[in-house]
Amino acid sequence: MSVQPSDLRIALFSGNYNYVRDGANQALNRLVAYLLRQGAKVRVYSPTTDTPAFEPAGDLVSLPSISIPGRAEYRLSMGLPSQVRADLTAFSPNIVHISSPDVAAHRAVSWARHRKIPVVASVHTRFETYLSYYNLEFFEPLIRAIMRRIYRRCDALLVPAQSTAAVLRAQRMNKLIYMWTRGVDRQQFNPERRDLEWRRSLGIGGHELAVMFLGRLVLEKGLDVFAETIDLLVQREIPHRPLVIGDGPARTWFEQHMPTGIFVGQQVGSDLARAVASSDVFLNPSVTEAFGNVTLEAMACGLPVVAAAATGATNLVRDGETGILVEPGDVEGFAESLETYAKDADLRRKHGEAGLEYARTQDWDEINGAVLKTYLRVIERRERIARVTRR
Repeated sequence: MSVQPSDLRIALFSGNYNYVRDGANQALNRLVAYLLRQGAKVRVYSPTTDTPAFEPAGDLVSLPSISIPGRAEYRLSMGLPSQVRADLTAFSPNIVHISSPDVAAHRAVSWARHRKIPVVASVHTRFETYLSYYNLEFFEPLIRAIMRRIYRRCDALLVPAQSTAAVLRAQRMNKLIYMWTRGVDRQQFNPERRDLEWRRSLGIGGHELAVMFLGRLVLEKGLDVFAETIDLLVQREIPHRPLVIGDGPARTWFEQHMPTGIFVGQQVGSDLARAVASSDVFLNPSVTEAFGNVTLEAMACGLPVVAAAATGATNLVRDGETGILVEPGDVEGFAESLETYAKDADLRRKHGEAGLEYARTQDWDEINGAVLKTYLRVIERRERIARVTRR
């Protein structure tokens, strides 16, 4: 008899389930909510804080953790103490899902393998790419080796884009890689949220191109490239205003290096949707994402996208159709692309409409259903191997 969704008991390990709001943990929360609706049992293990960014979906068990030096808003798990192992044993999962290659995840994989429980890992961020922003490139081989060790011990990997899968296959992380893309809430993000009065209240003129930054204000999001691109637009006297949506530890740095920017801070719900839809173009120079949820949100609001030709964008942005892809770090290329959109409103509208059509195809339930199918697939594969071994 095949395994049914209601038979699933999923232990999900996250490095940040809800204490900071970002695309990765919001995707995990949406996945858990979907799984619970299908009748599955889910228990989440993650570091927690007294001031979470939002309410978690499902049952959340706190893991012991310490704040990361220099990045106090993030926490690093310290493993699986006896009380957590007891809780895990009592829950008795038939599949383990890890979403960050941290200490707790390593311990969870060992716990599962010892009990012959299948493990799935989802890849949300290319952590090795962070190092160059902190002059720590010499650690990249070590980080990659650590990631390879944990991912090769898993039954399968879940990745958000084919480009990410190609990178992981080239790095020999695992042979079994399945797609878990991302959806977008089209009720929240849509062109009808555009508010010209709100734009004017910020001082954005009708003739100015509102160039949006959307995301956490951290250096690894390409803030330096964004600021340098804006400098070039100023030098070329292109009418524009940078609109920065988000907050983070690098905000002061960003404000100092981009004095023309309008910083509206972190926005949520309808306020976030209004801010995105009220922009004219999304500039995303980041190369660290495995997918880029913010890119899809911008497209759902009818914005064309200028993005780095990296794993976070190449499976979303069709160059010359829904936006323009630029070689990572090519400030001149980013500036020229924005200048093109500033001077050609019809092209801007055409690319924005094409992006909107694509975003309308990205249904969250269908996408999360692929994860559920992967769980069932790896459980049945593990059971099939066990039957063969017993003969």
